[in-house]
Formats: sequence, structure tokens, C-alpha cells
Amino acid sequence: VQLQASGGGLVQAGGSLRLSCATSGRTFSIYAVGWFRQAPGKEREFVAFTTWSGGSTSYSDSVKGRFAISRDNAKNTVYLQMNSLKPEDTADYYCAAGRTNSDSYYHLSSGYDYWGQGTLVTVSS
Repeated sequence: VQLQASGGGLVQAGGSLRLSCATSGRTFSIYAVGWFRQAPGKEREFVAFTTWSGGSTSYSDSVKGRFAISRDNAKNTVYLQMNSLKPEDTADYYCAAGRTNSDSYYHLSSGYDYWGQGTLVTVSS
């Protein structure tokens, strides 16, 4: 499975961006896709995940109510709509995919089998 993240950029505080994660290869093996982010000097942190069926989604407390994860199964793509952006949302954003058929693992980076490259989001104040 290959993942390609895109959509990052520079935006003012209060603005919006939509990130895309295009998947290819053995996508039938994917159970869930998640987004993580890593700011300079900080550890990678969980942002959101969705099961490929869309039956389950979850968000970190820091983005709940502002970000929305969705998927387009026909395009094998998962999106992260980010609204009301804050300077503290500035980070490299990574998408990842996992095969384990259990929601319990997907808040942790160790729960994922495949990772894409990052896309940089910069929010100016």
C-alpha cells in the first residue's frame, strides 16, 4: 500500500485547508486510515482516523469540532477538512493506513502499517 498526502500550505489563523491522502496498491487490505502531525521539536501526535467503511471515526481533543475526516472509497482517498485553524496546528501532517481489524489501535502510531510522506501546514497568527 502506498499513501500520498497533499494539500498543505500557508493559511492565516481562522482559515481552512483540506488535506488529501491518496492510497494505491493493495487497498483492499486497509481497515483504517489516520492522520498524525508533528510540530518542530515535538513528538508525533494523533489527529484523527476513520475506518475504511466509515463506520467509525475518532478525533483528538485538540481538533474535535474543528477538523473532519472523510473518505471517498471510489477514489481510494481520505480527506482531512481543517477549519478554524490555529497557529498551534502548524505541523507536518502524515497519513497512515492500518490492516488490523480493531479500532483500539488507531490512536497510536504503532497501530499503522503504512505511512505516507508529510505535508506541511503553517498557520500564521
